[in-house]
Amino acid sequence: MAKYKVVTPRGQSFAVVAGSYDFENEALTPLDAEIVEIPAESENEFIANAHDADAVYAKGRNFTKRMIDGLEKAKIIALGTVGSDYIDVAAATAKGIPVTNIPDTFIEEVADHAMMLLLSSFRRLLVQDRMVREGRWRDGRPGLNQPRLMGLNLGFIAFGHVARATAMRAKAFGFNMLAYDPYIEELVMSPYGVRPATLEEVLTQSDFVSMHAPATADAFHMLKEKHFRMMKPSAIFINTGRGPTVDEAALIKALREGWIAGAGLDVLEIEPPKPDNPLLKMDNVILTPHVASASARFDPARRRRVGQEIALALQGMWPRSPVNPSVLEKGTLRRWQPYSMERGPAT
Repeated sequence: MAKYKVVTPRGQSFAVVAGSYDFENEALTPLDAEIVEIPAESENEFIANAHDADAVYAKGRNFTKRMIDGLEKAKIIALGTVGSDYIDVAAATAKGIPVTNIPDTFIEEVADHAMMLLLSSFRRLLVQDRMVREGRWRDGRPGLNQPRLMGLNLGFIAFGHVARATAMRAKAFGFNMLAYDPYIEELVMSPYGVRPATLEEVLTQSDFVSMHAPATADAFHMLKEKHFRMMKPSAIFINTGRGPTVDEAALIKALREGWIAGAGLDVLEIEPPKPDNPLLKMDNVILTPHVASASARFDPARRRRVGQEIALALQGMWPRSPVNPSVLEKGTLRRWQPYSMERGPAT
């Protein structure tokens, strides 16, 4: 039996080969830690199999307060995603368990995808592609009624890592950029050529609005009907953040009634969308299946990070990316120091 037990729900493997945890185990095997897939179809089943776990590798299902309260000695709940909305973080915080996510392993990919959606929506890529395929080569030029891209306004809602990487790309296209983020100082924005603005200023002044707000309780349906009514009729809405941050019914109404010109969406409020979702039949909407982070680097980097975070906690050290950092000062884990998987913690 291994020294440390790391549990994860059975049948929810992120690995290409189910049950394979080679990347996670690069950090865990030297510590004699084993990832154990457990049946977890119900809260009771999870608690019965995870109560004695030293760590939880959370994925694939909602983790409730009752499940978290049933953990007797877990030092960490590690997520292999950016979003933490499927975990009751408040319950973990009350229990003193740090919850970690993967906030910075696929920033570049998502920024690339945001720019792809922006440019494709603006140039009506799908419409033009369909014209060619249907033999309508000379049936008009959708771009003739559009302004030049250079000099238009790009507004960001939230200005975290992905938005900043997107701004770096957008700068080369000659955008004027502004951002709304009450948690970010002006000095963080200015090096990217972005000026701080209110939410109303971003919505009323922008030709493109790029949504990057996280899926927190405060951000649920952050954009409602009144917000889409503020936008320019020529504006395009881009979302590579989280679907629930937008009232999708309001967005559909805005697109149908011409309050805005179009949208490029990698995320939706309900995923996958139901077959009768009106967005699926709109020519002014480009949809991708929540794949903005995908690349050949994505899976290995993300899974290695999960293993590293769990390894740090098992050795009694702070993880690198806690979602609930307030638990660290009050807990038994000690502050992280430079670390080598081969040599252990620095002294």
